[in-house]
Amino acid sequence: MAWQPNPESLSQLAACLKDSLSGFNQSAQKQAEVMLEQAKSSPDINNYLVYLFSSENPPAGLQCSTQDYHMVRSAAAIMLKNNVRSPRKPIPDDSLALIKMAVPIGLQDKNSNIRNFAGNIATELIRRGGLMSWPELLPELLKTFTNENGQVSDEGQEGAVAAMSKICEDNTKMLEREVNGQRPLNFILPKLIQATKSPLPKVRAHALTAINVFAPRKSQAMLNSIDELLETLFSLSSDPSNDVRRQVCRAFVQLVETRPDKLQPHLAGLVDYILSQQKGDDEDLACDAAEFWLAVGEHENLWESLHPYIAKIIPVLLECMVYSGDEIALLGGASDDEDEEDREEDIKPQFAQKKQARAANGGASADTAQNGNAFQKLSDMDHDELEEGEIDDLDDGDDENPDDRWTLRKCSAAALDVFARDFKDPVFESILPYLTKNLKHDEWPYREAAVLALGAVAEGCINVITPHLPELVPYLFSLLNDSEPVVRQITCWTLGRYSSWAAELPDLNQRQQYFEPMMEGILTKMLDRNKKVQEAGASAFANLEEKAGHRLEPYSGPIIQQFVKCFKKYKDRNIFILYDCVQTLAENIGPVMARPDLANELMPALIDRWNNAADDSRELFPLLECLSYVAMAMLDAFAPYSPPIFTRCVNLIHQNLEASLAHSNNPALDAPNRDFLVTSLDLLSAIIQALDTAKSVKLVQESQPAFFELVILCMEDPSDEVRQSAYALLGDCAKYVYEQLSPSLSKVLPVLVKQLDFDNILDEDAESGFSVVNNACWSVGEIAIQHKSQMGPFVPPLFQRFVDIITNPGIPKGVTENAAIALGRLGLGNSELIAPHLANFADDFLTSMDEVDVTDEKVTAFRGFTLIVEKNPMAMEKSLLHFFTSIARYRDMKLLNQNKTSLHEDFQKVRNYYVA
Repeated sequence: MAWQPNPESLSQLAACLKDSLSGFNQSAQKQAEVMLEQAKSSPDINNYLVYLFSSENPPAGLQCSTQDYHMVRSAAAIMLKNNVRSPRKPIPDDSLALIKMAVPIGLQDKNSNIRNFAGNIATELIRRGGLMSWPELLPELLKTFTNENGQVSDEGQEGAVAAMSKICEDNTKMLEREVNGQRPLNFILPKLIQATKSPLPKVRAHALTAINVFAPRKSQAMLNSIDELLETLFSLSSDPSNDVRRQVCRAFVQLVETRPDKLQPHLAGLVDYILSQQKGDDEDLACDAAEFWLAVGEHENLWESLHPYIAKIIPVLLECMVYSGDEIALLGGASDDEDEEDREEDIKPQFAQKKQARAANGGASADTAQNGNAFQKLSDMDHDELEEGEIDDLDDGDDENPDDRWTLRKCSAAALDVFARDFKDPVFESILPYLTKNLKHDEWPYREAAVLALGAVAEGCINVITPHLPELVPYLFSLLNDSEPVVRQITCWTLGRYSSWAAELPDLNQRQQYFEPMMEGILTKMLDRNKKVQEAGASAFANLEEKAGHRLEPYSGPIIQQFVKCFKKYKDRNIFILYDCVQTLAENIGPVMARPDLANELMPALIDRWNNAADDSRELFPLLECLSYVAMAMLDAFAPYSPPIFTRCVNLIHQNLEASLAHSNNPALDAPNRDFLVTSLDLLSAIIQALDTAKSVKLVQESQPAFFELVILCMEDPSDEVRQSAYALLGDCAKYVYEQLSPSLSKVLPVLVKQLDFDNILDEDAESGFSVVNNACWSVGEIAIQHKSQMGPFVPPLFQRFVDIITNPGIPKGVTENAAIALGRLGLGNSELIAPHLANFADDFLTSMDEVDVTDEKVTAFRGFTLIVEKNPMAMEKSLLHFFTSIARYRDMKLLNQNKTSLHEDFQKVRNYYVA
């Protein structure tokens, strides 16, 4: 290298880098982090990092042990990667040149961690600047990992293919797009398939890992190579490397969705192969193999082809559902740990739950997970600053509790659940001998696995199981008192799965015999001596609440009393699940929650948690969500608790927005968690809907900072989830506090027009982007009802946006319905502005409205549309039959409000016009 470091600066930097990874001296670590942050301002910082990272041995004058120098190199690589990743700070050209020189050297290093770091830096450079920012990289990697000249070391081949795998994973779409007239994947994929024939197992495994990035995507390159890939997979199916066979299994899972036609002829052999891998000693490999059953079982066509093999598959699934010896050791055995504080690493990260978009048909209900934690697949945490080879302080590796990770046991149970829903009765017939043998087994792991199997088939086999339930359910009640906590835990979950049967029993005596003891038993386990059993009890009771619904009303007093006891006893982890129990109860019994005896019991417990939770506490996410449901259930009875809650939510939003601004000005500051915005906006929305209008108005008027200034800022937030909640709040404000909103509409409406531009939705964020647009449409409709002719200046752009939506077949149905409703409502005060364009959108409007239920939204939309028709009746020539059909189909005999009565009159006037 032409550039040379200052020896003194190099030594200081090396010392800081070493201390930054020291877990033994927290003071030195903190001081090192501060100094490294200051060092980022040096124009040569990346040069120093490259120098240390790429030097295999300590530079002259640097006194370091081998172990310490490895830490220095690792820390230098991590910092360099993060600097490359940061888009805010440009990297000088001379530094970029040094980095590009160092990466190929690092990829051939004898230390695998250093090779991994080099690959991380390479993929960040490509992600930052695109393929053409380093056009030599991909060809060089291909030559290296295929050992084109026969001279590349084993480490070099492994480092190059690992880097290619990372680049494929992080830049998938970039590799599929045309660059200078050709798609990079067209020449990369054949080379990856060639690399699967390497004599080095790590090269074969990494090559397959990269291929599997593209297997679920229907690219032309994959289409061209599918037959060669299948031949390769079959040849590698007996590879001696477990890592290679893991990737083979993963490839077959991916191809179930994209190329089932290619797998169908080989299904008999695949069944035998997958079973052989599932029964092996390597649990990670076995788990990847078991995923195949989930994929095939959930495929709309391929699942039926498994019918002849069910009797062969299910015994293996049952065998794999028993806790292994290693898992039993990690579970830690029986313990009464209710008084022990939770470790921070035991508490799952909390995120704002993704809200359903406002629906034209009266709102959408949340899709509650039914599996509890018995076989719930948990997504790995995304550590933005963490990649392969880097150190994760939270990762306990193989020491992680098997209840908190995706395991072979859970995957097998999930597959059994899927098969039960697919094949129904034959599955229960297959497991009945197993249940008979093991439900009362002396050894608890077999007892526990049998209860798990019984719960797994609950949904799919309910008809054939029902005659057995009067005998099975009381036995499950007895297992709630099993001496082994894990058995009590799974019994709670299984009873929750059968709560629908118990709740829907037609005979009162039967409900007293089965439903009431089930409810009481699960409630009791919510205060078990073991925290895991408490968690299972709370999850099961939330499930029971969903299934029982309003039938819980007579029992609401004892239920809430038990919840309050749980609030006093629970540690942090289980408190989050308890909030879910409370909000699910509120959702299902509604206004009953407003009864003074229930409110006086529950609300002090919630307010106590509210008062004790810090503004930056992750407990606020589930607590805010819970309070939203409680407010909507209690309605105006929530008013005594509203002012301090409303004020704090406004302050949380203000603090978060200020922190976001500070972060944008100084990226060294921590970025605020946007979930505080989402949950606060949602709770504000719930309070405004719940209270009497005068009380909502007062809260908005007294808000400091100004309420609608904050709402507008949230409407322009970069996060889709924040904007989605902001537009929902905006629509509710238009409905309930319009007079306070009105002065701000001159600022609000231009933001709405911009939001409705589909060019702003990125492909990868389409789903969340559509949810934002959906709520924006809905809020425009609510504003239009109130603002009427004052909407005039904004009608042309809004009208065009809505027409673009309802005429686009690629837009989700719910979004087009809300856009059509908003378009119709624009006609309430601006029909003369829209009427000249009627012929261009009438039929699309009517089509969008055809399946919308008869609600006030539909009524007001049709009222606006008929006013538009009255202004230009001749424009309906091509759509007249559709319009009359819509009128004839409109069935609402109750006529409960003036809008509906007026709509019938409007229809009559229009009909008379055409008849005359």
